[in-house]
Amino acid sequence: MSTEFGKGCHLHLIDGSAFIFRAYHALPPLTRKSDGLPIGAVAGFCNMLHRYVEGNTGPDAPTHVAVIFDHSGKSFRNDMYDLYKANRPPAPEDLRPQFPLTRDATRAFNIACKEIEGFEADDIIATLACQAREAGGRCTIISSDKDLMQLVGDGVEMLDAMKNKRIDRDGVFEKFGVGPERVVDVQALAGDSVDNVPGAPGIGIKTAALLINEFGDLESLLDRAEEIKQPKRRQTLIEKRDQIELSKRLVQLDCEMELDFTLDDLEVKDPVSEELMNFLAEMEFRTLTKRIAEQLGVEAPVINDTPQQGASAAGEVDVPEDLPFDPEAYAWVKDAEGLQTWIDAAYKRGYVAVDTETTGLDEMRVDLVGICLSSEAGQACYVPLTHKAGSDDLFGSDQLAEGQMDLEQALAMLKPMLEDESILKIGQNMKYDAKIFSRYGIEVGPIDDTMLLSYALHAGIHGHGMDALSERYLNHTPIPIKSLLGSGKSAITFDRVPIEDAVKYAAEDADITLRLWQKLKPQLHQEQVTTVYEKLERPLVHVLKDMEMTGIKVDRDVLSRMSNSFAQKMAGYEAELYELAGHEFNVQSPAQVGKILFEEMELEGGKKTKTGQWSTPADVLEDLANEHTFARRVLDYRQLQKLKSTYTDALQDHIHPDTGRVHTSYLQSGASTGRMASNDPNLQNIPVRSEEGRKIREAFVADEGKVLLSLDYSQIELRILAEMAGIDALKQAFKDGHDIHAMTASEMFDVPMSEMTPEIRRQAKAINFGVIYGISAFGLARNLHIPRGDAQAFITRYFERFPGIRTYMDDTKAFAKENLYVQTLFGRKIHMPEINAKGPRAGFAQRAAINAPIQGTAADVIRRAMIRMPDAIKDLPAKMLLQVHDELIFEVAEDAADQVIAVAREVMEGAAAPALHMSVPLVVDAGRGANWAEAH
Repeated sequence: MSTEFGKGCHLHLIDGSAFIFRAYHALPPLTRKSDGLPIGAVAGFCNMLHRYVEGNTGPDAPTHVAVIFDHSGKSFRNDMYDLYKANRPPAPEDLRPQFPLTRDATRAFNIACKEIEGFEADDIIATLACQAREAGGRCTIISSDKDLMQLVGDGVEMLDAMKNKRIDRDGVFEKFGVGPERVVDVQALAGDSVDNVPGAPGIGIKTAALLINEFGDLESLLDRAEEIKQPKRRQTLIEKRDQIELSKRLVQLDCEMELDFTLDDLEVKDPVSEELMNFLAEMEFRTLTKRIAEQLGVEAPVINDTPQQGASAAGEVDVPEDLPFDPEAYAWVKDAEGLQTWIDAAYKRGYVAVDTETTGLDEMRVDLVGICLSSEAGQACYVPLTHKAGSDDLFGSDQLAEGQMDLEQALAMLKPMLEDESILKIGQNMKYDAKIFSRYGIEVGPIDDTMLLSYALHAGIHGHGMDALSERYLNHTPIPIKSLLGSGKSAITFDRVPIEDAVKYAAEDADITLRLWQKLKPQLHQEQVTTVYEKLERPLVHVLKDMEMTGIKVDRDVLSRMSNSFAQKMAGYEAELYELAGHEFNVQSPAQVGKILFEEMELEGGKKTKTGQWSTPADVLEDLANEHTFARRVLDYRQLQKLKSTYTDALQDHIHPDTGRVHTSYLQSGASTGRMASNDPNLQNIPVRSEEGRKIREAFVADEGKVLLSLDYSQIELRILAEMAGIDALKQAFKDGHDIHAMTASEMFDVPMSEMTPEIRRQAKAINFGVIYGISAFGLARNLHIPRGDAQAFITRYFERFPGIRTYMDDTKAFAKENLYVQTLFGRKIHMPEINAKGPRAGFAQRAAINAPIQGTAADVIRRAMIRMPDAIKDLPAKMLLQVHDELIFEVAEDAADQVIAVAREVMEGAAAPALHMSVPLVVDAGRGANWAEAH
């Protein structure tokens, strides 16, 4: 029964147009499966309406509500000023057909839906708000539109739904520097570039507020403009008076419109379940239909979404909990009460996206600046902790800025929640944040990582950084960090960023992370990679975190002596090269080296760059080095130069001043096959084929009373190849513990094992490993320094002796071409988007497809070993320090070395089980020593 609007009534007015555009920009393009109709904005709009209805219950719930829309076409303001809103681009093509559907959606929810030709939604809202106030009731305007702030006061307030923040008189003053009654005066002066309101040139919001506060109102300011001291501002106010007064009329809302309905017509009504179900089913919103049907206690209708002929089907439309990104919508947490609200939200949801802001990227040295949290899409906060005052430049004050929580207090409040097993912590590259928190005494868990979710789902298709994922899956470009920090020598650290700017950037990170998790996590099951993520990726995060924080001790003196030795040796090579060339030149200049080789010495094989300079890459020099000492010495010089600059010099800078150790960082998502990358510094690419390269490992040492252990899988990729390809001869050789390279040589070259020579074994070894990587005759010829014809003959004979390998290769390529991915034995998908490419890329893609399942399975095996290792050695005086391809490095008490080797070897050799029952045994070699070189 209708109730007359009056005292005690509460009117909600929803800015429908704002809802539509937020919904449109929040979602990727979606089309109705049956006919290809664009419905992305409708999907988001319905989701927002549903959330609104669900969230407005209790004593403060509205008694009356309406969604107000802008009518298409011009308004009365265009009659005043024909250029009003002339700058606005037309609505996107795919959005236009969705406008009427959003009206239908509103009516389907049984909410009043209003628009009036010739007027804007803001005028209808203004008229209704004033009527509600005059009738003795209250009005809440659900919008963040600054133009509506002139209505705030005396029973009228605004609600920014994105921030869940109410805007009262104080909120208006915070935005405009004046009260609501003077907002139009400030807007008249400042103008509005979006709506093409001209205003007073050169006067912005702050200046306008100062002027209005000084003179009282706009009319007084314009009448007394001669009193303005600044000549340019005075002249503007005098000369542009008509334009300013026109601007005020444009921004002033009409509160006295004639409406063809009353407040009583806007009374809240329950939805008619049949009408709402029919509309949602017609839109083919499966998830939302099912959810609302359950809430209403009715049966969800059957949705017929069979594509019509010619329809552009987008698949089943699942309505995500997405909202538009609004940098103004994030909360700045300044005190314990504010932080507790966000902690409570995490407990209520059972999950929270977490992100840290720090003074740099080195987790072991940076300082914590702030923390971001989000438990609901569109809602996020930033808790600033150590921002500096006067922080707009590198040399600002070291005094803390105002409006921040005490660091220790904030961490003490967050610690129970971050460590609570019942709350899932979601992050992007969560290992980084976990290390930061660990340094402050907080062990975060359990965790989900959106970077690793993406990696498990889409390895090989695209990158997994947050910005790339946001653009790809949320259709949103995040605020670039360079816009806050700058670049180059003038770049500042995050603690120098003004807090109001930091809030928008940092909270957005948490919001994006939560939304990515909501989109990516459900796909694990769909893509059948749940086990890969849950068993191989997620558990490894904490293992790597602990390894990285432990680090490995490095002897600075050893590195320094090596650097000096390398420098002396390089000087000797340089002198020898001058003598060979007959004159001095710049050894580090490829162009000058090329000129000597291909002009002065007249050697063949030279190539020039596009600029006409000689190019001397390593492969060209390798081809010449066997016959020409000059080329060999250039290679020797370059190798020493790289070792010196990349390792013996650079590693000294990476030694942590407090721990005396180097703390590398592992990237789980570095390679599509599952192999991890190591950086800052990269410890996986230290050369071991040369004597100088091997010597670098001597600088990695054990602490006093301890030794380093190296446990290394023996020929694991060949073993996996034998298993995957079903090569009986190879499998039996591994089972019998034979020398696999000697056995291969014997099979290929008909040489009895008793007559095997090192040279024949070396050739077989090169072929064994070369085949895994799809080596060509040209590549094998270069590696063995033999004619290409001989190399091709070796490869041909190899496939004749082991035909199963050719079958494996052909089958793998065929599978990849059909499915655009290959798989490891553990189910990891390695996507091959270019497998069907033409030209030179085709050969590379096919070789990658052949190798990926083998290399990927080996990577999965060592991941499984690493995940199991901490529990296996937890009661032993041992720490796992490094992973380098197929090798694990430990630091252990000297008297426990044998025990640790036995335990670690058992874990590593059994890592494939029980998931796989390999017929080929995995074998682990072990060594020990005072340094890494001795242990390996």
